[in-house]
Amino acid sequence: MAQKSNKKFRIEPFKHPLKLDPNYAENTWKILEGAIAEINAHNASGLSYEELYRNAYHMVVNKFGDRLYKGVVDTETAHLQRVAVRIEECQGETFLRELKTQWELHNKSVQMIRDILMYMDRIYVKQANKAPVHQLGLNLWRDVVVRHKRIQERLLTLLLDMIQKERKGELVDRSLIKSMTTMLVDLGRSVYVDDFEIPFLERTAGFFRLEALEYISSCDCPAYLLHAKRRLDEEAERVQNYLDLGSEPRVIKVVEGELITRQMRALAEMENSGLVPLMEADKYEDLGRMYELFKRVEGGLDLMRQTMSDRLKAFGKALVLDPERTKDPVDFVQRLLQMREKYDVLIQRAFGGDKLFQNTLNQAFEHFINLNPRSPEYISLFMDDKLRKGLKGMTEDDIEVVLDKAIMLFRYIQEKDMFEKYYKQHLAKRLLHGKTSSDDAERSLLVKLKTECGYQFTSKLESMFTDIRMSRELMTDFKAHMGAKGAALPIDLAVQVLTTGSWPQTAASANCALPREAEEACEEFKEFYLARNSGRRLTWQTNMGNADVKANFGGRKHELNCTTYQMVVLLLFNDAKQLTYEEIEQATRIPEGELKRVLQSMACVKGKNVLKKEPMSKDVNNGDVFSVNEAFTSKLYKVKIGMVAAQKESDTEKAETREKVEEDRKPQIEAAIVRIMKARKALSHNDLIMEVTRQLQSRFIPQPQVIKKRIESLIDREFLERDATDRSVYRYLA
Repeated sequence: MAQKSNKKFRIEPFKHPLKLDPNYAENTWKILEGAIAEINAHNASGLSYEELYRNAYHMVVNKFGDRLYKGVVDTETAHLQRVAVRIEECQGETFLRELKTQWELHNKSVQMIRDILMYMDRIYVKQANKAPVHQLGLNLWRDVVVRHKRIQERLLTLLLDMIQKERKGELVDRSLIKSMTTMLVDLGRSVYVDDFEIPFLERTAGFFRLEALEYISSCDCPAYLLHAKRRLDEEAERVQNYLDLGSEPRVIKVVEGELITRQMRALAEMENSGLVPLMEADKYEDLGRMYELFKRVEGGLDLMRQTMSDRLKAFGKALVLDPERTKDPVDFVQRLLQMREKYDVLIQRAFGGDKLFQNTLNQAFEHFINLNPRSPEYISLFMDDKLRKGLKGMTEDDIEVVLDKAIMLFRYIQEKDMFEKYYKQHLAKRLLHGKTSSDDAERSLLVKLKTECGYQFTSKLESMFTDIRMSRELMTDFKAHMGAKGAALPIDLAVQVLTTGSWPQTAASANCALPREAEEACEEFKEFYLARNSGRRLTWQTNMGNADVKANFGGRKHELNCTTYQMVVLLLFNDAKQLTYEEIEQATRIPEGELKRVLQSMACVKGKNVLKKEPMSKDVNNGDVFSVNEAFTSKLYKVKIGMVAAQKESDTEKAETREKVEEDRKPQIEAAIVRIMKARKALSHNDLIMEVTRQLQSRFIPQPQVIKKRIESLIDREFLERDATDRSVYRYLA
């Protein structure tokens, strides 16, 4: 049986190395060189790619890769030098067309050469860290052709001239430009940027700089904006059509810089057609275009906002400080609302409701509304007018719109405590005289004020509504009491019991001498009320009442609706035909200022002159004589005799209101100081001033000198002390 052998086969190299022909490399290269020449001559149909690939493979395997690579470089360089000469000989657009043709042919040739030298690309190129054949072809085309000193400049000039022509409205071959820019991008992004984009952007800037100067001197702002928008759209389209897409942001930035950034101030301030005239004329489309264009550049919207702010502040200042405009408070506020609505609509329609423009509008309104110290009074009077008569016939939604507008202006007021004083006065008059047109509207406005300023702001106002409701119930009980008692009052009496401190007019007032009938009725009610509410005290406010008086004028009967003071004066003439001013004053004990207004309203107002005055004049003076005007006539049976009273406060009343507000502020400032110091323990003077101002600014802006006085007062009362080492620092005393 044959024995199995354990020997293994082993393949070993030849004992004697193969010897190549010394001319092998040159001979093989000659074959490849000839093939490359045929490929470049576009005559490659007869070539054997398999044989050529094998030759290139053997050269690399036998360590002749360097010779092969150098040969390809030299051959392609020589070929491209000849191509460059042919291109250079062409003129005009033919130059570009020839460049395009040769570039396409070169790409095809390099593709074929790369297929033959694929093994060299895979082995030698990587080992020697050389450029692959395809990249080598691009580099040689770049260096030998595109950057040929007489081709590079002509290529750039022709491209820029064609683009310039198109900008001027001429037709150009866009596909030709596209092929050139694509070629430059294919050669490398840096080639496109250095050889074309940078000079292109410089030429673009120069073109639009001159055009901007020409247009802005010959057309108005809207026309310029239209042109700028069209140019920007054209440039964006141009990039899409034949430039590299990466150029778009840089091109647009250059055009924006020249057409908008450099000219935006001149556009905004252009006489008769700039931003301000466009806003005044409500040119929403033009303003919207300006907004969209200015938004594209740095500082554009800031300039628009500043221009709008300056205009609003100047116009608003003229409005609120114009003596003629402030004669009618309701018209004054109505103009502010119209102005506000105008710019609200403008910002919404032209600026897309931009919040920053809305903030600018708010800041401007807050600035100029507070320039007039009587703005709180006027806004309260506006609300008073609307709640008295201005809401009749309006739907619930319409009422809400009016109230929201009033609250919007209220937000701008810095001295909200001043507004509170006036609003309380006006609300009291509406409630006491039954002049409110809608209880729901009154309460809706109260809720809005409470939302804006908190419960403390409206607590006394809500107490006023409670008093009116309780008074109605009280009068029902009083009438039931009188009926049960079997007694009848000499007059029909309606009493409203007001809580002292909740109402502005409940301070002690001068006693008026009431007629006997009224006095008896008041005493009856007082007895009833005190029996039910022991320990309380009633103080009659005759200056706040009103009455209905039946009168006979030469046989003509009328019912006069008048104030309590007017009633007291009128009833004097039941016992006298005429009375002097001094006699009336002595009989009624009405304060002098009030009495003169009472007599003036009944004797000097045309159509309401139920009394005659001798001598006749607009003013009431000592020594004047009054009598019943028997000739008084009216188409109405019920005649309202109004009081001669300015809607606005007199200077004396204004000073008194201001003084009262300042007094009310003192405890608020002190409370804020104590709260802050209790929490912080020690604080510098300036920091304390800033913190107090911050905490109180929702109601009013305290003056630093007033805060300083309150600090001194607290130091005197040992709530605070000065630091022993630093006198500008305060310390809290527990």
